[in-house]
Amino acid sequence: MKFIPFLAVALGGAIGSVLRYSISLIPFKGAFPASTLIVNLFGALIIGFIAGFTDSQTANKNLVLFFKTGICGGFTTFSTFSLESVMLFQNGKAGLGIIYVVLSVAGCLLGVWAGISLSKHCG
Repeated sequence: MKFIPFLAVALGGAIGSVLRYSISLIPFKGAFPASTLIVNLFGALIIGFIAGFTDSQTANKNLVLFFKTGICGGFTTFSTFSLESVMLFQNGKAGLGIIYVVLSVAGCLLGVWAGISLSKHCG
């Protein structure tokens, strides 16, 4: 078993997690989980860009693991999105919950598409 891929994911994950935590410290007011939405939308754009760029390039597999699985994996947070969605519904804020789920899912799909499209113009 090669150690370098695991190291690449671990280092990227540490960086992504610290970036995610840093964003969570920005004081957003209100019931809407804006910081998680922003993180996941930006993460979707970045992972789309990386996937699109490395799809057409001869890429170092460890570098791709570092960015996609490590940084993006540590930075974005589906589990927090899921928890916040459920909490909005349980706390009687179904309207905000629906808006959050739709913005998150549609926005992240659009972000990945935009990232892939953007990568085609850079490569």
